[in-house]
Amino acid sequence: MGKYFGTDGIRGEVGKDLTLKMAYAIGKSLKDIFNPKTIVIGKDTRESSQTLAMHIASGAMSCGIDVIDAGVVSTPMIAYFSKTKQMIGIMITASHNPFHDNGIKLFNKGVKLTEQEERNIEAYFDHITFDYKGAGSFTESNEVINTYLEFIHALPLKKTYKSVLIDSANGANTLIASRLMSAYTKSFSQIGNTPNGKNINLNCGSTHLEHLKKHMNASYDIGFSFDGDGDRVLVMDHEGNPYDGDMIIYIIARYLKSINKLTHNTVVLTKMSNPGIVKALKAHNIKTLRVDVGDKYVHQALTKHNYVIGGENSGHIIYKDFLDTGDGLLIALLLLTILEESNQSLKALTSDVVFYPQKMVNIKNVDKNLVTHELVVQKMTEVKKTLGDDALILLRPSGTEPLIRVTLAHKDETLLDQTMEEIVTLIQSLGDE
Repeated sequence: MGKYFGTDGIRGEVGKDLTLKMAYAIGKSLKDIFNPKTIVIGKDTRESSQTLAMHIASGAMSCGIDVIDAGVVSTPMIAYFSKTKQMIGIMITASHNPFHDNGIKLFNKGVKLTEQEERNIEAYFDHITFDYKGAGSFTESNEVINTYLEFIHALPLKKTYKSVLIDSANGANTLIASRLMSAYTKSFSQIGNTPNGKNINLNCGSTHLEHLKKHMNASYDIGFSFDGDGDRVLVMDHEGNPYDGDMIIYIIARYLKSINKLTHNTVVLTKMSNPGIVKALKAHNIKTLRVDVGDKYVHQALTKHNYVIGGENSGHIIYKDFLDTGDGLLIALLLLTILEESNQSLKALTSDVVFYPQKMVNIKNVDKNLVTHELVVQKMTEVKKTLGDDALILLRPSGTEPLIRVTLAHKDETLLDQTMEEIVTLIQSLGDE
């Protein structure tokens, strides 16, 4: 990660971590780094998104670059348009973060930027000047929406006769989810669909599954909960049982294997994945490749090894035969197709998965560099010996928030709790020094 770019673009509090000058600098940097004729900009429903988008557009137009304003669209819609048109795509969003944060994600021909490209953009932040060398045009357009709808309707997706409930997190896929669920379901209802600029992800969406559970009842067969920019999805059955990204990948992987489309019989998971899911996949002769947390690392592994399916337990799932980035809505429609074809429930399709007890603790108000402290490194080495290979052990600084995350999973919950307490206590004590 660089000084400003994290694991998924730039993200932070607007006016503090993410300034309008930075937005302008990004727009202006594109000329020298990529030399595009035209770029496309989309945004989520945060009250700051429009202002950030206009400053990026101003920087780009000052260098003679034409700008297409896609309006409120999801991140995967911008990624797909960027790939289809072989152009630079920019999405203004902080994904699942609260409304006072925002972020900027960039795509080059549908793929997120390399670390070197991010460093090249960062070099402009401290030396930018506000001037105009050219006069690029600015056009509001529905082309991104129409292109995405054409793409979805061309896929081998089936209409389901199930009743569906969706939670759009008052975010970017509020309108497109409604249009597509109308076309592919017998009936659906939508919550989290009244964005006002400040309620994105507010007690709703994939980070607040209790909102979906509160509204689930016997009249719904299945529920989907998306995040603020629409690239994640989590699922819930009619009994209120949740299914995370690992479980969704498990269902899709077994389906792809059954139709001979699971290349190399391998899926890509992150180091956050529960050991139970790895064990269940192995029982079906499906191998796993574990990578660092971050969808860009998942995509890199899929591309390098020619695999087709992978993702994070947070619900960010990439099915590369369809799209090069996570798309919660697309994965939801694919899952509905699988359920329709198999005529089985979510519970039946995952009945042989047994999760290990897993816990995650966010340690706030500490220096993120403590993860490399000598005593912490020594402690983590001891933990790996104690818990063994059949465990999940992950200590990392958040790439999007000011905190350190400790995640552990082990079949012995007592040992798990004891180990977690030791790690957290050590880091907190070092932070107090």
